[in-house]
Amino acid sequence: MAGWYQWQGEQLLLSVRVQPRSSKDEIVGPHGTESLKVRITAPPVDGKANAHLIKFLAKSFGVAKSQVELVSGTTGRDKRLAINGPKCLPEAAQIAPVAASKS
Repeated sequence: MAGWYQWQGEQLLLSVRVQPRSSKDEIVGPHGTESLKVRITAPPVDGKANAHLIKFLAKSFGVAKSQVELVSGTTGRDKRLAINGPKCLPEAAQIAPVAASKS
């Protein structure tokens, strides 16, 4: 298992390194061993980047925005998010399905 994600039942916990003000929204892939790099177009002003990140991850993982929660990292680039019951796993994220992560 990679260090940037963890399954807790049907909930996926992600450690994300965010790059705001990018030219496009994208999941880049692993950033070292401890986080997943995500680029977003929103600026880091007045919570716009956090709201945009939640919307982008919800779309990427096939869930409603209400199923994505920012657990920590409100003001920094390094964030921890919880995604409840993701319907799909983006290939760039390199996340093993929940069944494959159980022993």
